Amino acid sequence: MKINLIAVGKKMPTWVDKGFQEYVKRTPKELSLNLMEVASIKNTKNLNVQQILTREGQKILAAIPANSYVVALDVRGKSFSTQELATQLQKWRENARDISLLIGGPEGLLDECLKRAEFRWSLSPLTFPHPLVRVIIAEQLYRAWTILAGHPYHRD
Repeated sequence: MKINLIAVGKKMPTWVDKGFQEYVKRTPKELSLNLMEVASIKNTKNLNVQQILTREGQKILAAIPANSYVVALDVRGKSFSTQELATQLQKWRENARDISLLIGGPEGLLDECLKRAEFRWSLSPLTFPHPLVRVIIAEQLYRAWTILAGHPYHRD
């Protein structure tokens, strides 16, 4: 199973890149985690929020590989406990399609991205910095895989 993390922003702080790569390194080949970055649009006085959302959203939509099961990260989406995420990961794996997880920029996701999604996932009702979401997703997917594999990483 291949999971594409399609995220707005290309120049992340070193700690973000290192944190994300740490969990990618731990993740087995059967759960391939691939980061696909799209350039963020700079907020200038010439652009309003909708214009920024539209431009970033178009880039996200263009980056989604064909036949992907699309999951949008959205605060209004479904929340999971760790065990529930493991169960969901197993369902996605049984679906036999690659997964594309969409992470918007500071302005969020374009409505068309949310409409394109077949599922909406909320990490928390809290607002996280978008770079941190990459690390959280990578760690939680790794944790869910360890539960399914019977690995001792996760403790209840």
